[in-house]
Amino acid sequence: MFGESGRNVIDFDLIESQFRHLMRVAISVREGAISSTLLLRRLRAGSRKNATYTAFREVGRVIRTVQLLRYLSDSPLRRRVTAATNKVEAFNGFSQWIGFGNGGVITDNDPVEQEKTAKFNALLTNAVIFHNALDIAEIVRQLQEEGHVVDPEDLAHISPYLTEHIRRFGEYSTHELGIQPEAYDPHLDVDFSPLRGDDRAGADGYGQAA
Repeated sequence: MFGESGRNVIDFDLIESQFRHLMRVAISVREGAISSTLLLRRLRAGSRKNATYTAFREVGRVIRTVQLLRYLSDSPLRRRVTAATNKVEAFNGFSQWIGFGNGGVITDNDPVEQEKTAKFNALLTNAVIFHNALDIAEIVRQLQEEGHVVDPEDLAHISPYLTEHIRRFGEYSTHELGIQPEAYDPHLDVDFSPLRGDDRAGADGYGQAA
């Protein structure tokens, strides 16, 4: 975007000259004739001399430039990206907090065991998030029963990634594992339609809170 003449500038002439090859490769991947992994391996072999690989790199620069220009010119898009990024980072931070064993470092060299560790951590993280959501819903119902008016904008700022009440190093009772839990009620007597109709502006507040 800010490249000098002949330097750091997208080579559209190369893209045009390799367009048929690019389309042939794209169709092969779409139809399953070649896997994306194998394709990358072949293209990277002698990539400096491979015109198709270089053309794909230029196409990638075009896509990144267009996306950057959209991001700079579209304020609602920036809000959505910021909110989504904040949510992802908040989840990752919460997941790392849950997986505190070994400082969150996977020490096993076996890929199968590594995958198990990652999946078990994700399962535990989602279970705690679900439990937090149930606790939040129950508190909202109690407040409504006491006559408090719960505003949907207030709920939009509440994050399920709460840790203050979790005792990672405390005592854990297992004698209640066999007790059947009560069915949870997902319904809240709160009108969320204003949040759904304002171009997701409320999501930006949630992202900031997270």
